[in-house]
Amino acid sequence: MQKVTLLMGSILFFVGANAQKIFDVHIHGDKDPSKQLAELVSNGVYKAAISTSWDLQTNYKTTADLIVLQGLLLACPEGKVPYSLQYCFPDQKEFPDINWVEQGIKENKIQFIGEVLSQYYGISPSDEKLFPYYALAEKYNIPVGIHTGLAGPNHGSPNFKVSMGNPLLIENLLQRFPNLKVWIMHSGAPFMEDLIAIMKYYPNVYADISVINNPYIFSKKEFKAIMTMLLEAGLENRLMFGSDNGDIKSAIENIEELGILNELQKRKIYYENAELFFTRQN
Repeated sequence: MQKVTLLMGSILFFVGANAQKIFDVHIHGDKDPSKQLAELVSNGVYKAAISTSWDLQTNYKTTADLIVLQGLLLACPEGKVPYSLQYCFPDQKEFPDINWVEQGIKENKIQFIGEVLSQYYGISPSDEKLFPYYALAEKYNIPVGIHTGLAGPNHGSPNFKVSMGNPLLIENLLQRFPNLKVWIMHSGAPFMEDLIAIMKYYPNVYADISVINNPYIFSKKEFKAIMTMLLEAGLENRLMFGSDNGDIKSAIENIEELGILNELQKRKIYYENAELFFTRQN
């Protein structure tokens, strides 16, 4: 009887997890896009924000089951996407032509700026090289997602700097572009106190929980400690789900097993906060 009860509990857990609506704000390209997107859909993802090499990104289209939002990588080290080392753009340049970007935004081919790879490039996210793109994002009211925190090995970016991943570095750009919607990718981990300071002062800053929800990178204990800090800081309305091409089932399980989130808070993180953040008002 105990085994049956445990089995039924497991079934109910996974059915509940898979039935949960999810807006994944952080995915990248994969060698098999169809399989990747099918895996997302099977785990409740109805909307996903992607950024990858522009050639590969053209393979990602909205379907009846999944809305795909198209992002734009910036500050590509030596013109390449970290890890995959594909060229970001057909012309192999590190930054896209600003007029091409504006036209893409106008035609709804670019729906957010990101992932901004400033840390991999070796510069601050507030470097003036990035200002023309931030200006466009503010003008057209589209979000900007910025890589923060650390990085894995073998990323192929020779100028990568740990110090450039601190969330405090976005303050100058926030003051220069006060109406810009910014989300801090990976929640700035391990710079948590700095992340909280920025988010508490600037209400237009959100954060995704990609990577920190990956048990192969952050332990369950570390994830719970980080989430506890963020919740106690009153940031539950600005946290968004992201998988960053990690095992999405594990990411969902991590959230479900935290034991510190009520159902409303889960809904906020899974999709409600992201829907508000990505709403485009002209």
